[in-house]
Amino acid sequence: MNPLLSTDGLPRFDAIRPEHITPAMDQLLAAADAALDLATSDATPADYDALSAVLDVATERLGRAWGAIGHLNAVADSPALRDAYNANMPKVVDLYTRMGADQRLFAKYKAVLADPRSAQLPAPRLRALTNALRDFKLSGAELEGAARERYAELQDLQAEIGQKFSEHVLDATDGYAYYASAAEVDGMPDDVLQAARQAAEADGQPGYKLTLQYPRYLPVMQYARDRALRERLYRANTTRASEFGPAALDNGPLIRQLLELRQEEAQLLGYASPADLSLVPKMATSPAQVIGFLEDLGHRARPGALRDLAELRDFARDELGLSELQAWDLAFASQKLKEQRYAFSEQEVKQYFTEPKVLEGLFHIVETVFEVRIRPDTAPVWHPSVRFFRIERDDPGAVDGTPRVVGQFYLDLFARAGKRPGAWMDDVRDRWLRPEGHLQTPVANLICNFAPPVVVDGVARPALLTHDDVTTLFHEFGHGLQLMLTQIDDIGVSGISGVEWDAVELPSQFMENFCWEWDVVKRLTAHVDTGAPLPRALFDRMLAAKNFHSGLETLRQVELSLIDMRLHTDASAPTQVASIVDAVRADIAVLTPPPFSRSLNTFTHVFDGGYAAGYYSYKWAEVLSADAWSAFEEAPDVLDVATGRRLREAVLETGGSRSTLDSFKAFRGREPRIDALLRHQGLD
Repeated sequence: MNPLLSTDGLPRFDAIRPEHITPAMDQLLAAADAALDLATSDATPADYDALSAVLDVATERLGRAWGAIGHLNAVADSPALRDAYNANMPKVVDLYTRMGADQRLFAKYKAVLADPRSAQLPAPRLRALTNALRDFKLSGAELEGAARERYAELQDLQAEIGQKFSEHVLDATDGYAYYASAAEVDGMPDDVLQAARQAAEADGQPGYKLTLQYPRYLPVMQYARDRALRERLYRANTTRASEFGPAALDNGPLIRQLLELRQEEAQLLGYASPADLSLVPKMATSPAQVIGFLEDLGHRARPGALRDLAELRDFARDELGLSELQAWDLAFASQKLKEQRYAFSEQEVKQYFTEPKVLEGLFHIVETVFEVRIRPDTAPVWHPSVRFFRIERDDPGAVDGTPRVVGQFYLDLFARAGKRPGAWMDDVRDRWLRPEGHLQTPVANLICNFAPPVVVDGVARPALLTHDDVTTLFHEFGHGLQLMLTQIDDIGVSGISGVEWDAVELPSQFMENFCWEWDVVKRLTAHVDTGAPLPRALFDRMLAAKNFHSGLETLRQVELSLIDMRLHTDASAPTQVASIVDAVRADIAVLTPPPFSRSLNTFTHVFDGGYAAGYYSYKWAEVLSADAWSAFEEAPDVLDVATGRRLREAVLETGGSRSTLDSFKAFRGREPRIDALLRHQGLD
């Protein structure tokens, strides 16, 4: 049996092969097409439940199968899988485009909402219905004739080009290697060198294999004393997928094409710009409001950023002999200044954050604050290092005391060839009280790219995480909690579905705060050799360094967000990308990268990650998350169960069933304030 057609249990990730994809998708697409015809016929009444039983069942099954294929394409890429994915993507996009713009279906949903009985619908279902009508309009359901046909073409083209963009980034990243000599890698951490040496040996090469995968790239930039090596790796990293490499991987033309297509789409739908279109389902109401928010935050951060840069230049000149600080010196000089000022190094800290201990501590926090249990579980996986867990809660209604499964998740932590860079959470399936009558519980993928465990002198050692790695893990787990803890039964607004995109980072950024609390951190740590917890004195130095160069970091995020918004509001953007980027940097930045830098060419968040005209969401949601964390600071304990219960019930369990602002006010009793964010970042 084709594993993609299995409807029982979890995806059979270990059994899915490229040759399964086309037969499965042909069958599932045909079933979805038949369901669309039935849903829009007189045989299906204009009733929410009736439409869901016909259409949602078919499209959810299709979506789960296609989601599994897309997931494997991101974490276990191969030429055959990529070919099969790309061959089927246009067919999938076409189906969803036609369905989203189907005027017969649009009319059915309008009839459901117009029915006087709709006033009696539960609030989550009413919101799902209202969102559906909004999305029909945003999907071209009101277009006619040639405009309608062109809209469908635009969806196919954008999906195809976005996929190419990500493929180019992956191929350019995986395609680079430099075999460095022992002299060149002087100063780099022992565990990184051990892994680099083993990688070189596996390739039959001398020296140390350095790559652009982040766990291998960043230590070079932070620790390698050889300035020429740092420049070599920096140049390779910032020119990935550009005209400086293989022409077939150049993303420059794709950026221009995507901007052109997005502008055309917005105009077809009656919006002034792609940014105006993007903001319709978000919390922010206009590009001007977003730009004003970013410029205000940038103004507040700029004095601190200028101080950060001045002290870094002084230190580099006086202590490191670098008369002119270059882009490839920044991470190195910052690390050295941080070590001198706070008397610790990331390498020293990393010895205490072993992956097993960090997971144990993370699970303890979630279990305590949100009143659940996390237990190992079993499921087919796509790589031997992937693990699977379930989240349980006591079920008062169970006669035998059996706990209730709330959700489950896959955990894929380590970088490897064929795996997309970065960290993310996505859904395997959503919570849904299915029309057949049974409750479907949610399942999440939690993906990171940490340095994997290494073997030293024949002994396997646990993976060591930097504190930034730990924060990343907590961040992605926060996204997972919103997906898995939801108690909403309507599939369109359960979990993260229906949550405004500029608010979706609230739970993830909230979880990061635990990584800066002593009572939490001491439970996350055990020295890799001695088992001793992180010393309090070392933690205090880390805490003192928390806002080290926060002005520069904040300004960098504001810069990227403004570039994103300007590219999606300026009609000349497709032909003026470089000019717009330069103008934003002239207005806001205190550091300008070298002329050869092509960082936009790997900006997958914006060009294939759903963050187009939405990258500001990180800072926007940070206002919410910092204010939410303040409630825990005000509690007797940051692991306060009562406060955690309020957050769980008001925000995590409600999902997209109401506006995030309403959920936030239900938790805090008021609207969010920016004060907490500025205070947390030392910018007040």
